Amino acid sequence: MAPLNAFTTVGQSPAQLGFVPKFRSHPIGTWSADGSGIVLSDVQQLSSIQQTIARISEGLAIVQSDRGIELFRAGQGSFGAAPDRVNCLPLLAYLPPLSLRNLGSSEFCDDYGIRVPYVTGSMANGIASVEIVQAIARAGMLGFFGAAGLSLAAIEVAIERLQTSLGDTPFGINLIHSPNEMGHERDTVELFLNRGIRLIEASAFLDLTLPVIRYRLAGIHRDSQGKIVTPNRILAKVSRIEVATKFLSPPPERFVRELLESRIITPEQAELAKQIPVAQDITVEADSGGHTDNRPAITLFPTIVALRDRMQPLYGSAFPLRIGLAGGIATPRSTSAAFAMGAAYVVTGSVNQACVESGSSDVVRAMLAQAEQADVIMAPAADMFEMGVKVQVLKRGSMFAMRGAKLYELYRTYPSIESIPESERLTLEKQLFRAPLEEIWQQTIAYFQQRDPAQVQRGLADPKHKMALVFRWYLGQSSRWANRGDATRKLDYQVWCGPAMGAFNEWAKGSFLEQPKQRDVVTVAWNLLFGAAIVARETQLRAAGLDLPAHYYPTHPQTLAELQPLVPEMSA
Repeated sequence: MAPLNAFTTVGQSPAQLGFVPKFRSHPIGTWSADGSGIVLSDVQQLSSIQQTIARISEGLAIVQSDRGIELFRAGQGSFGAAPDRVNCLPLLAYLPPLSLRNLGSSEFCDDYGIRVPYVTGSMANGIASVEIVQAIARAGMLGFFGAAGLSLAAIEVAIERLQTSLGDTPFGINLIHSPNEMGHERDTVELFLNRGIRLIEASAFLDLTLPVIRYRLAGIHRDSQGKIVTPNRILAKVSRIEVATKFLSPPPERFVRELLESRIITPEQAELAKQIPVAQDITVEADSGGHTDNRPAITLFPTIVALRDRMQPLYGSAFPLRIGLAGGIATPRSTSAAFAMGAAYVVTGSVNQACVESGSSDVVRAMLAQAEQADVIMAPAADMFEMGVKVQVLKRGSMFAMRGAKLYELYRTYPSIESIPESERLTLEKQLFRAPLEEIWQQTIAYFQQRDPAQVQRGLADPKHKMALVFRWYLGQSSRWANRGDATRKLDYQVWCGPAMGAFNEWAKGSFLEQPKQRDVVTVAWNLLFGAAIVARETQLRAAGLDLPAHYYPTHPQTLAELQPLVPEMSA
């Protein structure tokens, strides 16, 4: 592990950072030390103090001696006893060994065959790329491929690559709600079932749909011990209690009946459906990039946890309902806060887009690395444009949000493209589309003839819908321009991003992770988890009555080589 002195407060020497620690509670027992300890007030030992605290897999005793308050890694303790012999010191606090696996739910890790409760979310258009999923899976975590916005052919290519390269190593694929293209949602589920995809991340759902229920119930049965087995599992990303309620409930009877009448499921499977939740694991999506309701995690998460507690009796111990947290997970402190609130797992998103494995471009990664928390804004969503749904995007360096808002204003105001004033149409053709709108319509027809021909027929019959499809061309292309790094379209880049990106950049400032080329998803993941464990130790010490300065706790970015000796899970 590299010396940690360099990460003390900028501009101050260790001597200037010295202090006399005060213990604000009572001893909890005695400690018989093996060897000598480290005196907390000795600023010359700051690096040793940091390294000792960083050994999270080892217990740590805090004792009172003639030299002051000391840290001991070795010795024997006794709780509740008074010092009664030489070398037996008052024990002020004891920090047990910390396992990164136990920061969240070890049961979650067991169920999905992963080492630590860390998930990378499914950023659309392949931004959550095959390379991200491969790297995360091989590190013993859970990654989801960003299938939203891609054609069925592109999704199948990604599935083939992942299944070939990862074998039995767990991974998942995204299923995004497509209210305007229900045929595509249905066909995507059909593809998942045909290719044996056993885990999906369901996102942006406003209500349950038949394809989701079909996926969940496929193959449901009882094993030889009578236990209900559900081969297909869903992590449902939600930000509203009414949607969470539906996912935590058994499948709606109307969908089960329809599947039964269509002979897609058997009568026995229909009965078993009454005893399972649609999703056993719910990801609470707070203020995230992309689709979001901008809800604060500190209020939304406890709300969904309370819902979980009310609904758990429906399933007893057969299906423990677990709640994870996404949105704002970007630093050791936010990661630790999520686990402290009871998150079974954490999900990262925006920070992964800035990593070298993402399906985005180098120019976008550079833009994200400069982002601050206020550099985000809401803009119209391509997939739910007509409904007025918005996504959170990067504002700095792009005019996409403003131009997207202009398109939605025109859509709301006029019944057709032809009714838009000529001056407005010319501006659109010159600045946004860079082509006649009729030419864009022909491109749109060609696209939907392959993806969803019903959209073309509806557009030909309904001028308002035709206008929506043409405007959605711009909204959809803007993300692809960003992913390709099209320099001629930089002002039109749609980059999904939440305030987490600014928090990450502030934390990484002055370290090797400040540079986009140094950011990889595995290094980021282990840093967030390890840093969360260090913050947990800080919280434990404060609760025990001992406040230490922040620079005593090594939560700064570290390389994988530096973390390896400190994190047993990295070698598991």
